[in-house]
Amino acid sequence: MMVRNVIAIMVLSCTLMGCSPTVKVQAPSEPININLNVKIDHEINIKVDKALDNIINKSGLY
Repeated sequence: MMVRNVIAIMVLSCTLMGCSPTVKVQAPSEPININLNVKIDHEINIKVDKALDNIINKSGLY
């Protein structure tokens, strides 16, 4: 009876090992191309007080 249990366990373990999934890590055959079409737009808005604007215009810093 002990021999039957050992044989049954061996057959069951071999069966389960045959069903285990395999994972393969393989490099791609073609190089990886990353295409970045990026359009960057920016806007800077400056609001100046009229009195400060007059001072800047008089000093010639414009």
